[in-house]
Amino acid sequence: MICTVFSAHRFERASLEAANAGRHELRFVHAELMPDTVALAAGAPCIALFSSDDASAPVLERLAEGGVRYIALRSAGYNHVDLEAATRLGIHVANVPEYSPYSVAEHTVLLMLALNRKLVRAHSRVRELNFTLDGLVGFDMHGKTVGIVGIGRIGSAVVRIMHGFGCRLLGFDLVQSDDLVTATGIEYVDLDKLCKESDVIAILMPLSAETKHLINDRMIALMKAGVMIVNTSRGGLIDTSAVIRGLKSGHIGFLGIDVYEREQGLFFHDRSDAILQDDVLARLMTFPNVLITAHQGFLTEEALSNIASTTIDNITKWEDGMRPEHELTGS
Repeated sequence: MICTVFSAHRFERASLEAANAGRHELRFVHAELMPDTVALAAGAPCIALFSSDDASAPVLERLAEGGVRYIALRSAGYNHVDLEAATRLGIHVANVPEYSPYSVAEHTVLLMLALNRKLVRAHSRVRELNFTLDGLVGFDMHGKTVGIVGIGRIGSAVVRIMHGFGCRLLGFDLVQSDDLVTATGIEYVDLDKLCKESDVIAILMPLSAETKHLINDRMIALMKAGVMIVNTSRGGLIDTSAVIRGLKSGHIGFLGIDVYEREQGLFFHDRSDAILQDDVLARLMTFPNVLITAHQGFLTEEALSNIASTTIDNITKWEDGMRPEHELTGS
Protein backbone atom coordinates (compact mmCIF):
# COMPACT_ATOMS: atom_id res chain seq x y z
CA MET A 1 0.00 0.00 0.00
CA ILE A 2 1.19 3.52 -0.75
CA CYS A 3 1.31 5.66 2.39
CA THR A 4 2.28 9.32 2.63
CA VAL A 5 4.06 9.92 5.92
CA PHE A 6 3.39 13.52 6.95
CA SER A 7 5.62 15.36 9.45
CA ALA A 8 8.36 12.83 8.78
CA HIS A 9 11.26 13.51 11.14
CA ARG A 10 14.81 12.26 10.80
CA PHE A 11 14.70 10.74 14.28
CA GLU A 12 11.89 8.32 13.29
CA ARG A 13 12.62 7.49 9.65
CA ALA A 14 15.07 4.65 10.34
CA SER A 15 12.61 2.99 12.73
CA LEU A 16 9.77 3.20 10.21
CA GLU A 17 11.89 1.84 7.38
CA ALA A 18 13.14 -1.03 9.53
CA ALA A 19 9.62 -1.95 10.63
CA ASN A 20 8.29 -1.67 7.09
CA ALA A 21 11.01 -3.89 5.59
CA GLY A 22 9.89 -2.93 2.07
CA ARG A 23 6.29 -4.09 2.56
CA HIS A 24 4.64 -0.74 1.75
CA GLU A 25 5.63 2.26 -0.32
CA LEU A 26 6.29 4.95 2.27
CA ARG A 27 6.45 8.48 0.89
CA PHE A 28 8.15 10.63 3.49
CA VAL A 29 7.04 14.27 3.57
CA HIS A 30 8.59 16.76 5.96
CA ALA A 31 5.56 19.10 5.84
CA GLU A 32 2.80 18.88 8.41
CA LEU A 33 -0.67 17.97 7.23
CA MET A 34 -2.79 21.11 7.00
CA PRO A 35 -5.21 22.54 4.43
CA ASP A 36 -2.35 23.82 2.27
CA THR A 37 -0.55 20.45 2.15
CA VAL A 38 -3.43 18.03 1.50
CA ALA A 39 -2.31 17.71 -2.12
CA LEU A 40 0.85 15.91 -0.95
CA ALA A 41 -1.33 12.87 -0.23
CA ALA A 42 -2.32 12.54 -3.91
CA GLY A 43 -2.24 8.97 -5.13
CA ALA A 44 -1.93 7.46 -1.66
CA PRO A 45 -4.88 5.61 -0.11
CA CYS A 46 -3.16 5.81 3.27
CA ILE A 47 -1.45 8.57 5.25
CA ALA A 48 0.55 8.36 8.49
CA LEU A 49 0.19 11.31 10.85
CA PHE A 50 2.16 12.73 13.75
CA SER A 51 0.65 14.49 16.77
CA SER A 52 1.31 17.91 15.21
CA ASP A 53 -0.74 17.23 12.06
CA ASP A 54 -4.18 18.73 11.40
CA ALA A 55 -6.85 16.14 10.75
CA SER A 56 -9.85 18.38 11.34
CA ALA A 57 -13.11 17.87 9.45
CA PRO A 58 -12.31 20.25 6.56
CA VAL A 59 -8.94 18.56 6.00
CA LEU A 60 -10.48 15.10 6.20
CA GLU A 61 -13.11 16.03 3.64
CA ARG A 62 -10.44 17.05 1.15
CA LEU A 63 -8.44 13.90 1.90
CA ALA A 64 -11.50 11.74 1.27
CA GLU A 65 -12.12 13.53 -2.03
CA GLY A 66 -8.56 12.66 -3.01
CA GLY A 67 -9.01 8.97 -2.25
CA VAL A 68 -7.48 8.64 1.24
CA ARG A 69 -9.20 5.83 3.12
CA TYR A 70 -6.78 5.05 5.94
CA ILE A 71 -5.01 7.17 8.56
CA ALA A 72 -2.30 5.52 10.66
CA LEU A 73 -1.47 7.68 13.66
CA ARG A 74 2.07 7.59 14.99
CA SER A 75 0.86 8.59 18.43
CA ALA A 76 -1.35 7.47 21.27
CA GLY A 77 -3.29 10.72 21.40
CA TYR A 78 -5.86 11.43 18.72
CA ASN A 79 -7.28 14.80 19.78
CA HIS A 80 -5.93 16.23 16.49
CA VAL A 81 -8.30 13.96 14.50
CA ASP A 82 -12.04 14.58 14.09
CA LEU A 83 -13.10 10.96 14.51
CA GLU A 84 -16.77 11.65 13.88
CA ALA A 85 -15.94 13.25 10.54
CA ALA A 86 -13.57 10.40 9.67
CA THR A 87 -16.25 7.79 10.38
CA ARG A 88 -18.81 9.74 8.36
CA LEU A 89 -16.39 9.96 5.42
CA GLY A 90 -15.48 6.27 5.56
CA ILE A 91 -11.88 6.93 6.60
CA HIS A 92 -10.41 4.32 8.93
CA VAL A 93 -8.18 5.60 11.74
CA ALA A 94 -5.86 3.63 14.03
CA ASN A 95 -3.45 4.82 16.69
CA VAL A 96 -0.54 3.46 18.73
CA PRO A 97 -2.07 3.27 22.21
CA GLU A 98 0.99 1.86 23.93
CA TYR A 99 4.55 2.32 22.77
CA SER A 100 6.55 2.82 25.96
CA PRO A 101 4.86 4.20 29.05
CA TYR A 102 8.30 4.30 30.67
CA SER A 103 9.62 6.87 28.18
CA VAL A 104 7.07 9.55 29.12
CA ALA A 105 6.95 8.50 32.78
CA GLU A 106 10.72 8.80 33.16
CA HIS A 107 10.71 12.18 31.40
CA THR A 108 8.01 13.33 33.81
CA VAL A 109 10.18 12.45 36.79
CA LEU A 110 13.20 13.99 35.06
CA LEU A 111 11.39 17.35 34.89
CA MET A 112 10.48 17.07 38.58
CA LEU A 113 14.06 16.44 39.65
CA ALA A 114 15.62 18.99 37.30
CA LEU A 115 13.25 21.70 38.56
CA ASN A 116 13.70 20.76 42.19
CA ARG A 117 17.51 20.73 42.11
CA LYS A 118 17.84 23.67 39.67
CA LEU A 119 19.81 21.45 37.32
CA VAL A 120 19.82 23.79 34.31
CA ARG A 121 21.02 26.74 36.38
CA ALA A 122 23.66 24.62 38.09
CA HIS A 123 24.99 23.34 34.76
CA SER A 124 25.15 26.86 33.32
CA ARG A 125 27.11 28.07 36.34
CA VAL A 126 29.69 25.31 36.12
CA ARG A 127 30.25 26.02 32.43
CA GLU A 128 31.06 29.59 33.45
CA LEU A 129 33.41 28.31 36.19
CA ASN A 130 31.01 29.51 38.85
CA PHE A 131 31.01 26.79 41.49
CA THR A 132 28.92 28.53 44.15
CA LEU A 133 25.80 26.85 45.51
CA ASP A 134 23.71 29.85 46.54
CA GLY A 135 20.23 29.72 45.05
CA LEU A 136 20.42 26.00 44.26
CA VAL A 137 18.71 24.64 47.37
CA GLY A 138 16.13 21.97 46.59
CA PHE A 139 14.02 19.66 48.74
CA ASP A 140 13.85 15.94 49.47
CA MET A 141 11.29 14.20 47.29
CA HIS A 142 11.09 11.52 50.00
CA GLY A 143 8.03 12.09 52.13
CA LYS A 144 6.43 14.63 49.80
CA THR A 145 2.89 14.23 48.50
CA VAL A 146 2.76 13.66 44.75
CA GLY A 147 -0.55 13.85 42.93
CA ILE A 148 -0.93 12.07 39.59
CA VAL A 149 -3.81 13.28 37.43
CA GLY A 150 -4.55 10.39 35.07
CA ILE A 151 -3.59 6.85 36.09
CA GLY A 152 -3.30 5.10 32.75
CA ARG A 153 -0.22 3.20 31.61
CA ILE A 154 2.04 6.25 31.87
CA GLY A 155 0.49 7.49 35.10
CA SER A 156 0.86 4.05 36.66
CA ALA A 157 4.55 4.02 35.73
CA VAL A 158 5.01 7.44 37.37
CA VAL A 159 3.22 6.16 40.49
CA ARG A 160 5.61 3.22 40.77
CA ILE A 161 8.68 5.41 40.29
CA MET A 162 7.56 7.94 42.91
CA HIS A 163 6.66 5.11 45.28
CA GLY A 164 10.31 4.15 45.04
CA PHE A 165 11.22 7.68 46.15
CA GLY A 166 9.15 7.19 49.29
CA CYS A 167 6.42 9.68 48.38
CA ARG A 168 2.85 9.78 49.58
CA LEU A 169 0.76 9.22 46.46
CA LEU A 170 -2.61 10.65 45.48
CA GLY A 171 -4.34 9.75 42.23
CA PHE A 172 -7.24 11.11 40.21
CA ASP A 173 -8.86 8.86 37.62
CA LEU A 174 -12.28 7.48 36.77
CA VAL A 175 -10.97 3.91 37.02
CA GLN A 176 -9.20 2.62 40.12
CA SER A 177 -6.48 -0.01 39.95
CA ASP A 178 -6.62 -2.24 43.00
CA ASP A 179 -3.28 -3.79 42.07
CA LEU A 180 -1.65 -0.34 42.03
CA VAL A 181 -3.17 0.47 45.42
CA THR A 182 -1.76 -2.76 46.84
CA ALA A 183 1.68 -2.24 45.31
CA THR A 184 2.16 1.46 46.09
CA GLY A 185 -0.45 2.55 48.62
CA ILE A 186 -1.78 5.24 46.28
CA GLU A 187 -5.00 6.87 47.46
CA TYR A 188 -7.60 7.71 44.81
CA VAL A 189 -9.19 11.08 45.54
CA ASP A 190 -11.17 13.78 43.76
CA LEU A 191 -9.28 16.49 41.90
CA ASP A 192 -9.97 19.16 44.52
CA LYS A 193 -8.40 17.09 47.30
CA LEU A 194 -5.45 16.20 45.10
CA CYS A 195 -4.80 19.87 44.35
CA LYS A 196 -5.12 20.89 48.00
CA GLU A 197 -2.74 18.29 49.42
CA SER A 198 -0.08 17.69 46.75
CA ASP A 199 3.40 19.21 46.81
CA VAL A 200 3.99 18.00 43.24
CA ILE A 201 1.28 17.46 40.60
CA ALA A 202 1.87 15.46 37.40
CA ILE A 203 -0.67 15.88 34.59
CA LEU A 204 -1.05 12.70 32.52
CA MET A 205 -4.65 12.79 31.27
CA PRO A 206 -5.77 12.49 27.64
CA LEU A 207 -7.05 15.74 26.15
CA SER A 208 -10.75 15.93 25.32
CA ALA A 209 -13.49 18.53 25.39
CA GLU A 210 -14.13 17.56 29.02
CA THR A 211 -10.49 17.83 30.15
CA LYS A 212 -9.49 20.98 28.26
CA HIS A 213 -8.05 23.52 30.75
CA LEU A 214 -8.48 21.03 33.57
CA ILE A 215 -5.82 23.03 35.40
CA ASN A 216 -7.29 26.52 35.60
CA ASP A 217 -7.53 29.47 37.98
CA ARG A 218 -9.89 27.66 40.34
CA MET A 219 -7.73 24.57 40.59
CA ILE A 220 -4.54 26.58 41.00
CA ALA A 221 -6.14 28.55 43.85
CA LEU A 222 -6.74 25.26 45.67
CA MET A 223 -3.09 24.21 45.40
CA LYS A 224 -0.42 24.65 48.04
CA ALA A 225 1.73 27.75 47.81
CA GLY A 226 4.93 26.78 46.00
CA VAL A 227 3.38 23.77 44.27
CA MET A 228 5.23 22.07 41.40
CA ILE A 229 3.19 21.29 38.27
CA VAL A 230 4.50 19.01 35.52
CA ASN A 231 2.60 18.34 32.29
CA THR A 232 3.85 15.72 29.84
CA SER A 233 0.52 14.76 28.28
CA ARG A 234 -1.18 17.44 26.16
CA GLY A 235 -0.75 21.19 26.35
CA GLY A 236 -4.46 21.95 26.31
CA LEU A 237 -4.94 20.34 29.72
CA ILE A 238 -3.46 23.50 31.25
CA ASP A 239 -4.80 27.02 30.91
CA THR A 240 -1.44 28.63 30.20
CA SER A 241 -2.63 32.14 31.02
CA ALA A 242 -3.85 30.94 34.43
CA VAL A 243 -0.51 29.26 35.07
CA ILE A 244 1.34 32.46 34.21
CA ARG A 245 -0.79 34.30 36.74
CA GLY A 246 0.10 31.66 39.31
CA LEU A 247 3.80 31.96 38.52
CA LYS A 248 3.73 35.76 38.71
CA SER A 249 2.04 35.69 42.12
CA GLY A 250 4.48 33.07 43.39
CA HIS A 251 1.68 30.61 44.16
CA ILE A 252 3.13 28.17 41.62
CA GLY A 253 6.70 27.46 42.65
CA PHE A 254 7.78 25.32 39.70
CA LEU A 255 6.42 24.48 36.25
CA GLY A 256 7.72 21.77 33.94
CA ILE A 257 6.07 21.22 30.57
CA ASP A 258 6.90 18.96 27.66
CA VAL A 259 3.76 20.09 25.85
CA TYR A 260 2.18 23.45 25.11
CA GLU A 261 -1.36 24.22 24.01
CA ARG A 262 -0.17 26.34 21.07
CA GLU A 263 2.80 24.18 20.11
CA GLN A 264 1.64 23.43 16.57
CA GLY A 265 3.95 25.11 14.09
CA LEU A 266 6.62 25.59 16.78
CA PHE A 267 7.54 22.27 18.33
CA PHE A 268 9.40 19.81 16.08
CA HIS A 269 10.77 22.73 14.01
CA ASP A 270 13.98 24.73 14.10
CA ARG A 271 12.92 28.33 14.67
CA SER A 272 16.30 29.53 15.93
CA ASP A 273 16.60 32.12 13.16
CA ALA A 274 13.08 33.49 13.61
CA ILE A 275 11.45 35.99 15.95
CA LEU A 276 9.16 34.24 18.41
CA GLN A 277 5.65 35.51 17.71
CA ASP A 278 3.96 33.66 20.57
CA ASP A 279 3.83 36.17 23.44
CA VAL A 280 2.45 33.60 25.89
CA LEU A 281 5.31 31.17 25.34
CA ALA A 282 7.78 34.06 25.42
CA ARG A 283 6.42 35.06 28.84
CA LEU A 284 6.74 31.51 30.13
CA MET A 285 10.37 31.42 29.04
CA THR A 286 11.20 34.44 31.25
CA PHE A 287 10.57 32.57 34.50
CA PRO A 288 13.65 30.97 36.10
CA ASN A 289 11.45 28.32 37.74
CA VAL A 290 9.96 27.09 34.45
CA LEU A 291 11.49 24.24 32.44
CA ILE A 292 10.23 23.59 28.92
CA THR A 293 11.10 20.69 26.63
CA ALA A 294 9.73 20.40 23.10
CA HIS A 295 7.47 17.33 23.30
CA GLN A 296 10.34 14.87 23.63
CA GLY A 297 8.97 12.73 26.43
CA PHE A 298 8.31 9.81 24.07
CA LEU A 299 11.72 10.04 22.42
CA THR A 300 13.51 6.80 23.30
CA GLU A 301 14.80 4.08 20.99
CA GLU A 302 12.32 1.60 22.44
CA ALA A 303 9.36 3.91 21.96
CA LEU A 304 10.29 4.79 18.37
CA SER A 305 10.66 1.11 17.51
CA ASN A 306 7.29 0.24 19.03
CA ILE A 307 5.55 3.19 17.35
CA ALA A 308 6.94 2.16 13.98
CA SER A 309 6.03 -1.50 14.42
CA THR A 310 2.43 -0.78 15.39
CA THR A 311 2.01 1.84 12.66
CA ILE A 312 3.19 -0.58 9.96
CA ASP A 313 1.11 -3.38 11.43
CA ASN A 314 -2.01 -1.21 11.26
CA ILE A 315 -1.32 -0.40 7.59
CA THR A 316 -0.65 -4.05 6.78
CA LYS A 317 -3.91 -5.19 8.34
CA TRP A 318 -5.85 -2.67 6.29
CA GLU A 319 -4.13 -3.85 3.12
CA ASP A 320 -4.99 -7.45 4.01
CA GLY A 321 -8.66 -6.55 4.50
CA MET A 322 -8.52 -6.83 8.28
CA ARG A 323 -9.44 -4.37 11.01
CA PRO A 324 -6.47 -3.33 13.19
CA GLU A 325 -6.79 -3.96 16.88
CA HIS A 326 -6.29 -0.26 17.53
CA GLU A 327 -8.81 1.14 15.06
CA LEU A 328 -10.75 4.13 16.36
CA THR A 329 -14.28 5.19 15.54
CA GLY A 330 -16.30 8.34 16.17
CA SER A 331 -19.41 8.28 18.30
